[in-house]
Amino acid sequence: MDHFDRRLDDRLDHRVLSALRAQGSDPRVAGAARALSRAGEHGALWLVVGLAGAAVDGARRGAWLRGTALTAGAHLVSMGVKRVVRRPRPAHVEPLVRTAGRHSFPSSHATSAAAAAVAYSALGARGARVIPPLAAAMCVSRLVVGVHYPSDVAAGVALGALTARIGSRWMTGSAHD
Repeated sequence: MDHFDRRLDDRLDHRVLSALRAQGSDPRVAGAARALSRAGEHGALWLVVGLAGAAVDGARRGAWLRGTALTAGAHLVSMGVKRVVRRPRPAHVEPLVRTAGRHSFPSSHATSAAAAAVAYSALGARGARVIPPLAAAMCVSRLVVGVHYPSDVAAGVALGALTARIGSRWMTGSAHD
């Protein structure tokens, strides 16, 4: 990718973020985005979902616990990547939430959300159908609150999905239950 293409990508990242952040001017949208951001801090929502799944689905308890471990692992990997890449958070929009760190790439919220969506959906549990749409909402919320560029979120989704997909055989393997 040459310098012109990179600048075009940066401008597109800025424009898309600005457009989605503007949706946060609606108090209902802002409130929902803030709530999702708080719930997703350090992967908490997805860890609770995995532990709850393990508690109520005895037949797949081990798989739920391994899916929870994969989700936590994906989150930790994203934090490590952030420390290496060190991309600053967007400065051209006013954020609606405080962040735990200064670095933006990849979105750890998106990483853990995608990992949970892939891992928990693989279990085929009836209640797991709501996880992918909730994970998508979590990802969009990071743009609405103005703390990530779209490329940060896309990279987080790819990292989380890949991590869960790589671990899916271990997660669902009945030999481990």
